[in-house]
Amino acid sequence: MNRIVHGDNLEALRGMASGSVALIYVDPPFNTGRRQTRLRMKTVQDAAGDRVGFGGRRYRTELVKPETGTGEGSSGKTGGYADRFDDFLGFLRPRLAEAHRVLEATGSLFLHIDPREAHYCKVMLDEIFGRDCFQNEIIWAYDYGARATKRWPAKHDNILWYTRDPKRYTFNLGESDRIPYMAPGLVGAEKAARGKTPTDVWWHTIVSPTGKEKTGYATQKPLGILERIVRVHSNPGDLVLDFFAGSGTTGEAAARNGRAFCMVDESAEAVAVMEKRLQMKAEQV
Repeated sequence: MNRIVHGDNLEALRGMASGSVALIYVDPPFNTGRRQTRLRMKTVQDAAGDRVGFGGRRYRTELVKPETGTGEGSSGKTGGYADRFDDFLGFLRPRLAEAHRVLEATGSLFLHIDPREAHYCKVMLDEIFGRDCFQNEIIWAYDYGARATKRWPAKHDNILWYTRDPKRYTFNLGESDRIPYMAPGLVGAEKAARGKTPTDVWWHTIVSPTGKEKTGYATQKPLGILERIVRVHSNPGDLVLDFFAGSGTTGEAAARNGRAFCMVDESAEAVAVMEKRLQMKAEQV
């Protein structure tokens, strides 16, 4: 069942059977107006460097000249892309309508977007899915990067969760990872040691620019976020779909947890990264 599809995601969605997917996560372009580029790093031996390697030798990290590229949140255009649309909702609507069609009866859709577009997307999803199928707006909060000085720094994304059916859907809360209590002294030692299940605010670091998880994509999302979604909102053997697949984080989260995946992207560079990461060849749509 595992597939990487190289081609237009709307075409790919139209070729999928109705009710065939248990879980959809998509991280489309955010319509920021900025050009997205792929960043590359290298390490150089330096006694005063920021990293320690084999034998205790130290290295410093340097930014190599940026290369254009795509990732989660991409428009799928090879060689970088301008994250700007004349009609952003017009671009998303047919794709999300197809997503609704291919979801099975107990399935869920997660749309990952930023605060600038979240309210417009929510109104559109209310129309496609029905307002009663809206379950949560999850806030992914992080604390990394530049600090604005003329307004509060923007350090969160919005993840909108909709279900195919308003009352009957997959939600295995017991499969979630657990997080520390903010006031462990108030709950006792046993509960504090066990931790608690997350709320609708998820504090999670971004992908480290120099960490092993990083593929070089500026908009790559953390594996921990995707694994939480996959574990709670699908069952082993289910099919997980991401049609803005970028570097393939959703596919890795699915594979690690015994789910099948279908990853779709029209960027040749994204597909090459996914083929290496997921160890399989893509097919053309």
